[in-house]
Order: sequence, then structure tokens, then C-alpha cells
Amino acid sequence: MHVTLNVFEELKRILKDEQLTMNETILQQHSKDESYHTPHTPDIVVYPDSTEEVSEIVKVADKHGVPIVPFGVGSSLEGHVIPYDKGITIDFTHMNKVIEVREKDFLVKVQPGVTRMQLNKELKKYGLFFSVDPGADATLGGMAATNASGTTSVRYGVMRDQVRDLEVVLPDGEIIHTGNMAQKSSSGYNLNSLFVGSEGTLGCITELTLKVYGIPEHIVAGRASFPTVDDAVAAVVSTLQAGVPIARVELVDEISIRQTNLYNETTYEERPTLFLEFHGNEPGLKHDVEFTKEIVADHGCREIAFEEDNAARNKLWEARHSLAYAFIHGHPGRKQMVTDVCVPITELAGAIKHARNTIDEFGLNGGLLGHVGDGNYHAIVMIDLNDEEELRKADRLNEEIVEYALARGGTCTGEHGVGIGKMKYQEREHGKAMQVMEKIKLALDPKEIMNPHKLIHLKK
Repeated sequence: MHVTLNVFEELKRILKDEQLTMNETILQQHSKDESYHTPHTPDIVVYPDSTEEVSEIVKVADKHGVPIVPFGVGSSLEGHVIPYDKGITIDFTHMNKVIEVREKDFLVKVQPGVTRMQLNKELKKYGLFFSVDPGADATLGGMAATNASGTTSVRYGVMRDQVRDLEVVLPDGEIIHTGNMAQKSSSGYNLNSLFVGSEGTLGCITELTLKVYGIPEHIVAGRASFPTVDDAVAAVVSTLQAGVPIARVELVDEISIRQTNLYNETTYEERPTLFLEFHGNEPGLKHDVEFTKEIVADHGCREIAFEEDNAARNKLWEARHSLAYAFIHGHPGRKQMVTDVCVPITELAGAIKHARNTIDEFGLNGGLLGHVGDGNYHAIVMIDLNDEEELRKADRLNEEIVEYALARGGTCTGEHGVGIGKMKYQEREHGKAMQVMEKIKLALDPKEIMNPHKLIHLKK
């Protein structure tokens, strides 16, 4: 249902004039995310300042059956925030306050519009940091909605592991809390885990209480190149089995290293490469680094270099973090498609080889990278949106990669989420458990107004 004049008037009674807009430019900005999925504009964009305003907006939408799409910064990769049913987009830009830092409890309370980098800038004053690093400077609300993870998950866990409590506005406008500030609880159903990863389909997150960590005393970053992907993955498995506490371990294939060298003007050897990082105290890290050197040497490592200086470490990780932009810069006029699956670590080398062979077989331009410490990997493929044959090949590539992962006990998405791009794989992955998810969706959102036709689509 579209936003009618009655709905517009009711929203105007709740919000100030500058908090709602039908400006065509603003609507266009909220019609898309970073994915290749087709954009679609909402009817109206609203900018609430408080949980109470969000609740009143949702009550209006519930009363009139108008769709709602929560929006952070639009950095999602599977079409999560595209309002295909029109309606109201709730932009949380104004709700961007760090409410409280409880440094002795290692907790922070924030509004959903706070970004990852904004939070870490504030936490640095207390000698703390927030661990989840998906690459993009995403909002914390959006990161919780998609259960984001990224480069540090091998050491610190994913977004779900950091959430102690959420304040959520339900589809009828009711405000609830899903947890508390205790380190553990055996009380009731785990609503934190239900709402983290729900992609805005069960309610709007309006406040988050998150776990944070002390900034490590010492950090060492490294880069190691290998003859083959198999060698690189085997080195990671051996390192993890040896109990070495790696904070980050990323695999980048030779095609991606070549693109990185062109973009960053580096001269790294164009071979499968691991980017590593260790956190801890200086004596302990010296032992970890030497032990890691021995392990990777046993797996044919051709070159290994470590950096302790902050500037040198940043330059090293820039090569990894700028990889998506390196591909975009190197393929003007094309749109980036990023796949995202996760497999058991022992299946990772085979999965990456399969993906590389499939990319080459289809004649597509792309590279592979992975959070190899947890079995999550991505293909970055540059496609021409005006070439229907290339679009079909890209879609088939995605299917091949997902099918390979599911057949080996993996998942169709390790961190990007389902959105609209991965909905077609849900029943195959979850089987009859999908019926349980549909019942939860129906119980909480019977009118299907919360980010409709994403993640869970009710069969009416």
C-alpha cells in the first residue's frame, strides 16, 4: 500500500517538517544499496530523533498497512533496504548518539545510526574498541540487522556475539528490550539472537548495548604468499589447530593481488596471499609470530613479512580493505556483484578452486577473497548491467557457488545476509525449519509491513 494523504498528514503531526520528505533526490538516494539489485524508490523518507517517534511512525504504518523499510547508510549488499513495495523508509541518521560507555563493564550503549568508525573514535578515549569490522563504515543498527562480521571474527566473533541487549520497536509500535547487561543469562528465549540478523523484518532496532574490548597492548600484521590456494588454507588450518590466537587472517587470490597492485601501487608477488594480524603483549606476540613462520614454511610459504609500525600495518591492511574499490576502479562502467558463502574450513580450499574455475569458465572478470579463519569467502565479479547474457552468467555463478556450499554443509550467506538476493536458497538450506521462521514472522508481523518480501516471504 502506498502512503496516502491521510498517512502523510498523520506523520506530519508526529514529526517536524524537516524530518520527512518526498524530495525526488532523497527518494532516489534511498532506492538502493551497494548491491547490483534494481533500485526502487519509497513514497516518503522520515528521519526520527527518538525511539518514541519511531514507535509513533510504526503505529501509523500498522494502522494503514503501509510498508516500512529501516535504513542506515545503505552499505548492504543483497538489496535489504530497497523498498520494492514503496511505503515509508525510516532513515536513522538523526539517531546517532553514543548514549553511554560503561568502560569497567566493557559495554557501550548506542543509537542505531552510530557508525562503526564513529564508535571506535569515541571508545579510543577509554582504551577500548569495538571488534566487528565488515570493511564498510556501516551503522551499528544495520550491522546488527544483518549479523555482520568481517576480518576480526576469527578472534572476537560476529555481531551476534557482541549484542547484550536491543531496544526494538515491534510492527504494532510496542517497544521491547531483548536482553540485559549481564554477561550470561539462561532466562527465557534468546530474543537477541532472534532480532540480530532479522534484517528489519521483525521490527526496528532503536538502541543497542554492545560488548567492547581493551585495545591490544601490541599489534603485529603480516603478509605471506603461497604457491597455491590449497597451501594457504592448509597453513591457516594448521595455525588454528596449534592454538595460535590470530586476530585476523584473510586470503586474497592472485587475480585480486594483481588488482591490488595496480590500484595501490604495491609490488606484492601475484600469488595466493594471506594477510594476518596478531593482538596481545609483545613477548607473547614474538613467540606467536615465530611459531607462525615455522607453520607456514611447512606449507610452502614463498615469502613472509611482518609489520609492527602503525603506518606500515595500515598500509598492509589498506591493500585488503580497498580490494572492492580496486576492482571498481579497474573496470569502469561495470557494477560490482559480491557473492558470500561460508563452508566448513576443511572445505574452503575446494570451494575457492571451484569458484575460480567457474568464473573462468563463464568468462567473467573477478577475484576471490576470504575470511579463511572461519570459512567465509567472497567472489568479486564486475558485470555490465546492460549485457543480459553477462547478467545471466553472473546469476548462474552465484547459484553454482551457493550450491557448492550447501552441498558441503555450508550456508548461502556468511555475513552479507539474505535480503532479496538469497531468498531463493532459504528453503533448500533450512528445510522444514523455514515453517518455524514463517510462523515467527506471522506472529510478530501479520500484516507483513516490516521490510516486506525480504528474508522471509509469507505464503498467503
